[in-house]
Amino acid sequence: MDKKILDFVTYCITKLSAQLKLPQRDIYSRLKKSGILYGYIVPSYDVLHTFSSRYLMDDLISYMKEKGFLPA
Repeated sequence: MDKKILDFVTYCITKLSAQLKLPQRDIYSRLKKSGILYGYIVPSYDVLHTFSSRYLMDDLISYMKEKGFLPA
């Protein structure tokens, strides 16, 4: 994983942590266990990094709920 993708992943985790009021470690764990981190965020970086922060957070939260890693 190159630095720009790593920076983006870190950004996503930090923003999700603040919005969901959960520790960053917990967010990372949920994204990894759900497959969202390496199955969606990393391979879709080229598209996802163009989204607004609000849209990106809404998208990731919705996907985490869909996968059962956040309460609906």
